[in-house]
Amino acid sequence: MTERLTASAEAGSGPHDFIAGLPKAELHVHHIGSASPRIVSELAARHPDSRVPTDPEALADYFTFTDFAHFIDVYLSVVDLIRTPEDVRLLTYEVARELARQQVRYAELTITPFSSTRRGIDERAFMEAIEDARKAAESEFGTVLRWCFDIPGEAGLESAEETTRLATDDRLRPEGLVSFGLGGPEIGVPRPQFKPYFDRAIAAGLHSVPHAGETTGPGTVWDALVDLRAERIGHGTSAARDPELLAHLAERRIALEVCPTSNIATRAVADLDEHPIKDFVRAGVLVTVNSDDPPMFGTDLNTEYAVAARLLDLDERGLAALAKNAVEASFLDAPGKARLTAEIDAYTTSWLASRPLR
Repeated sequence: MTERLTASAEAGSGPHDFIAGLPKAELHVHHIGSASPRIVSELAARHPDSRVPTDPEALADYFTFTDFAHFIDVYLSVVDLIRTPEDVRLLTYEVARELARQQVRYAELTITPFSSTRRGIDERAFMEAIEDARKAAESEFGTVLRWCFDIPGEAGLESAEETTRLATDDRLRPEGLVSFGLGGPEIGVPRPQFKPYFDRAIAAGLHSVPHAGETTGPGTVWDALVDLRAERIGHGTSAARDPELLAHLAERRIALEVCPTSNIATRAVADLDEHPIKDFVRAGVLVTVNSDDPPMFGTDLNTEYAVAARLLDLDERGLAALAKNAVEASFLDAPGKARLTAEIDAYTTSWLASRPLR
């Protein structure tokens, strides 16, 4: 029996209720970074040698970051909790359950296989675990998952070689893999050095979706576009400082995967009211809203839509358009895009028809 939640346009009122039922796609959400406090505490209890708290309430303090470097340090401590294929399967399945709760119909989940294989998880067992969870999630929750394998930039070119091998070897490559990314810190990790690896991934049919311009300047975004042939940009926060870059992104319909709360939590942006999402929209850039590492930042995708609604002064139609941006920018196939777009439109029409005239 399916556990998929059915969006109802009849329940509740106001933007938060509209958002809660709005069918969505999410394009920038990390696998391990999506582990809920319940799952993190369960994994920490399985591995008592970890420094991660086992008390879910204590995790709120643990997930309070002083800067981006501190975030990476804490993130890697959670990565260390994923030590067996069973851990991988549990995490993936539970992330899908949480996405389904928020009416996410399609998600491209960023996975860093190098972090698991270098800790001793058999690479075939890893692939089987994520694929088993993906198929179960689609069957039981109705949420379609696809994978982005990303290079952890802090681990250097060794991790790039390993990630590329895992992503391009037909004997290992999972069925759900659609894209290739680059995450981790940007400072001291120049994008151009990863060009050979992206070239190989692109030649193997994968889409290019690196992080860029989150904690560095717009030059990093240009590097991602020129050297890594980026089709979407993860974060791209600093792009707002370069009008030529904004014009390029807008003209080419290269989407930005914007994660407002994440940018505040990691100190990439000082204040939410100063977030450049407004500049992106004014410049005509295709903007998608995403949650990044939601439990670590005390957020979820519904909350990020509510943040965007306030920053951009969006009504229900504006929020529906934002949801359709994510569908357009996704790597879902054409029939899937058409179905999800139609579902968003039908939900919005039904919602507005049930509201009193204003």
